[in-house]
Amino acid sequence: MKTFTLNNFRLFFVSFLTLTAISFPTSVAALLLRGGGDSFAEPLLQRYSQEYEQQTGQQFKYSTLGSGGGIRLLASQTVDFAGTSLIPTPIERNQIEDGLLMVPIGGGSLSIVYNLKNITRDMTTDVKLSREKLVQIFTGEVSNWKQINPNFPNQKIEVIVCSGSCATSFILTKYLNQISGGKIPASREPNWGFRFFSSQLEGGGIAGEVRRIDGAIGYVPTRLAREQELSIASLENGEGRYVKPTLEETQKALLNVEFNDDFTTDDVKDPKEGYPLVSLTWLLIYKRYVNEDQLIATKNLLTWILTEGQELNEQLEYTRIPEDVTIEILEAVNNELRMRPY
Repeated sequence: MKTFTLNNFRLFFVSFLTLTAISFPTSVAALLLRGGGDSFAEPLLQRYSQEYEQQTGQQFKYSTLGSGGGIRLLASQTVDFAGTSLIPTPIERNQIEDGLLMVPIGGGSLSIVYNLKNITRDMTTDVKLSREKLVQIFTGEVSNWKQINPNFPNQKIEVIVCSGSCATSFILTKYLNQISGGKIPASREPNWGFRFFSSQLEGGGIAGEVRRIDGAIGYVPTRLAREQELSIASLENGEGRYVKPTLEETQKALLNVEFNDDFTTDDVKDPKEGYPLVSLTWLLIYKRYVNEDQLIATKNLLTWILTEGQELNEQLEYTRIPEDVTIEILEAVNNELRMRPY
């Protein structure tokens, strides 16, 4: 991969904007880009949408459909882009006839959230889950809160999982696979192997069910957990420390992630430092277009996300994409997104 100093970045950015300066013709300004996909980056994308419209007058909308749903709609050309925290399979890539560019936009954490009404909030703010107990909850081997802590009530643990093809399920099971010696397979649609309480739509559905059910436990993007004021567990990391999913701990966990030439990454291994349940998130973008306005609008949006938009990431507890990587992505956007040849 190329390396750049900060001055290189500023020089390149000015040059890039000069090369791709667009006058925002009426047809482009009026074009509404639509995207869909998983919930992991939904809080970030919704904030991007608000700020982008305020700053540029252009709009885009993003709907939570699940990672699998977003990829399917991209393949059928129903949406303009998809959001995912998964790397598409070779079969899924081949289904996207107009080519695929994966654009990383940030990194985030997945929170284990719970609801225990029969003890005080002060007691629940420091719920600690060891690696062993976390695995056992999601295999059904631990099913009562007293098995987590003898001071907790004698109450059944009601496990809430994501229905359908979910990036959040994949992030969780990928980590559980690493710390269980392969006992739990990594999967978008896990066969949990025990009787869980209910399955809900990604993100908001799980959050709502956890809030409603006494004794519930589930998993949602950290920003959503904060917005919903849900109780968040501390997890044991590779150092044996119990950590919350703060921005600082997420940054530690993602510090040594390396990007491949296509801007994907290898699996985030069980990090020794930081909060362990983390992932990067991407936008999936067509490389070829039949509509020039759509091409221009897409380039505009990606340029903004990779520059101005990155300034918002840390406000929402997402990590930024490193500057040297954003430079390469901007080059790819400029060089690889083109009109479809006839």
